[in-house]
Amino acid sequence: MKKLILLSLIVIGFSFSANSQEIADNALGLRLGGGNGFGTEVSYQRALGGNNRLELDLGWRSGNDFDGFKLIGLYQWVWAIEGNFNWYAGVGGGLGSYDNDRNDNNSETFAVAAGNIGIEYNFDIPLMISLDFRPELGFGNFNDDVNFDIALGVRYQF
Repeated sequence: MKKLILLSLIVIGFSFSANSQEIADNALGLRLGGGNGFGTEVSYQRALGGNNRLELDLGWRSGNDFDGFKLIGLYQWVWAIEGNFNWYAGVGGGLGSYDNDRNDNNSETFAVAAGNIGIEYNFDIPLMISLDFRPELGFGNFNDDVNFDIALGVRYQF
């Protein structure tokens, strides 16, 4: 009976290690999406251990009558699918600032709560692409509702 329990634990341990895929320590690149007017974001990912990571995204926009930035931080869980494919989900939040140059009364700082779900592919070279969906709940006059952002990410892993 002891041998059967020991053998079962070994098999379960190997199956968990076979299903886990290591994620890169760091990844830096661009997240190309809509982002409620903020568009392309500079994206950084940092592995936290196991299959967890932190993602920071900074989007900014400057135009004739609109200046602003938005910084989002997400804690993500990553799961292997098959081969070099992973899927991930995460939660987090962020801060931003909006300034309408035409109207002095239309500038503010706002906060967002965000979720994230996506799929990624790790090439055999240190390059990763991803497609994700990020709903955001805004708190402020400029951003006071739910916004949905779909984006394509391209990151260099190191």
